[in-house]
Parts: sequence; C-alpha cells; structure tokens
Amino acid sequence: MELRLLGTTGLRVSLLGLGCNNFGDRLDLESSRKVVHQALDLGVNFFDTADTYGRRGGSEDCLGQILGSQRRSVVLATKFGLPMADDVLSKGASRRYIMLAVEASLRRLRTDWIDLYQLHFPDPTTPIEETLRALDDLIHQGKVRYIGCSNFAAWQLADAHWTARRLGVHAFVSSQNAYNILLLGRSRELLQAIEAYGMGLVPAYPLSAGLLTGKYQRGQSIPKEWRLNYMEHMNKRFVTERNWSIIERLQEFAAARDLSLLELSLAWLTAQRVVASIIAGAMSADQLESNFKATARVLAPTDKIEADRIVTADY
Repeated sequence: MELRLLGTTGLRVSLLGLGCNNFGDRLDLESSRKVVHQALDLGVNFFDTADTYGRRGGSEDCLGQILGSQRRSVVLATKFGLPMADDVLSKGASRRYIMLAVEASLRRLRTDWIDLYQLHFPDPTTPIEETLRALDDLIHQGKVRYIGCSNFAAWQLADAHWTARRLGVHAFVSSQNAYNILLLGRSRELLQAIEAYGMGLVPAYPLSAGLLTGKYQRGQSIPKEWRLNYMEHMNKRFVTERNWSIIERLQEFAAARDLSLLELSLAWLTAQRVVASIIAGAMSADQLESNFKATARVLAPTDKIEADRIVTADY
C-alpha cells in the first residue's frame, strides 16, 4: 500500500483509507470487524469516522472495540460538529462544545488521542477564531495530533488559514470534501486553495456514492438497500442526466484502455498530487479488496488529460 504525506505534515497515511460511516448502522460489530481486519491486512492505516456516524456514536464505538492493541499502528481520524442530540447546544464548533465532543469521542474510541480531528461542517454561528483556539488547546493538551476541516468552500479555507497565521495557532492540515471525477469542473477553486495552503485533500464520495462503480445503469431502478436510494440527497446530487452522459463516455474511454469504470475513477484520483488518502467505505471485505486493486492501477498522464476533457467539456 502506498503511503502519502498528509499535506505538508510528516504524517503518512495510506493512499486508500477506510470510511467507517457504515459501522454501527448498516454493519453490526462483527461485520465491521471483518472489514477492519481486511483493511489492516491490505496495509490500510487511515481510518476515518465521525461522532454522528452509526446513529450518533455507533461507528466510533465499533472502531474502539475492534482496534484494541492495534490502535497505535493506525492513523485515526474523526469529526465533530453535527448534532449529537436534539438540543441546540449539542452541535457546532464553539469552545464549549468542542471540549465536550472530544472527550466523548475519546471515550467511544477507547483511546487517549485522536490523530486527525476534523470540523465536519463550517459553523456560521461561531467565529473561526474561537474554533481554532480551542482546537489548538487540544493539540497542546495532547488529545489531538492534527486538525482538519470538512465541507469548507475555498474562501472558508482561506479565511481559516489566514486566521490561524494571525493568531499564531495550529492551522487545518487537511480538507475532506466530496470530490471525484464527476466533480472536477466545479472543484478547481477548492483544489487551488488546498494546494496553496499546503493542505492534503481527503476525497469523500470518491465513487459518487456508488455511481462510479459501474453497477448502476441509466433508467435502471436502484435497489433500496443501495446507498443512492436510502440517501435521497445523494441521489439528487449525483444522479443527473449530465452525469449519466459523462459516465457513458467514461465507460467507453475506460474499456478502450482495459479499465473498469471503478478502476478509472480511483486511478484518476490517485493521479492528483493534492490527494492524500481516498476515503472509500466498504460493506464487505470483498468490496474493500476491489477498491484496493483499483487504486493500484496507474493512469497515463495523457489519459488523465483526456479524462479531464471528457468531464469538463460543458464547463
């Protein structure tokens, strides 16, 4: 498994990471255990979760039970900020909430520290100064090693970076955003900001919630257990006529190069120099192994240019 530096830090993360959003929800503890053990066997060292995954706490709890003594050999990332209860105080990025959220995550994960602690979404009600100072304190306390953000726009990354420099506190070292070959055209400003500030990109939805696996066909009804069906907002975001047309062209392009759509999609991501680790969820050990094999495929520079042209032709 290839290891890459997370931005300009010295932290090395596996090119293929494991997204743990299914743990404690669609996967029970024993099913989650099989996926985690397969990931470790394949050389995956980067595990990404969030306090809200698994119906508020279930994913972190599963990971904490499964990793056990192997905790020290992995890079453990989690997120905070989304509602963990129905009251108005159990969410966001205020100092008060951050200090409570990190202790709860540490307890569920059964660990003394979190390698990468990420703000799940921007909090418009809390000044970024307050958030960064609180996260900086967690680093100095040894409870967190690095901090990152998720779902930030380019201007929000710029604001956070400038604020950290002005305050003399630790800055976000990574950005986790929805990013895949279908999103290239609308992501250029974000990528430029991530690269300019020396951050590592951790792509979420690298396979467009399954649309880039090749298992879906235009006009075909989507089985209700598949992710694009039970997550309606993902269905509306990715299942568009434009994307179907692009996917059909990409499938022809991939087939001419003896690649599946899955292999093309992940090889395209690995060719991005700003990408640190590709977070792909898996419902089984077999699915994880398929993702692993796909990341081993290498896309020729000329092929990447042509793939870029296909997906940005109408931008």
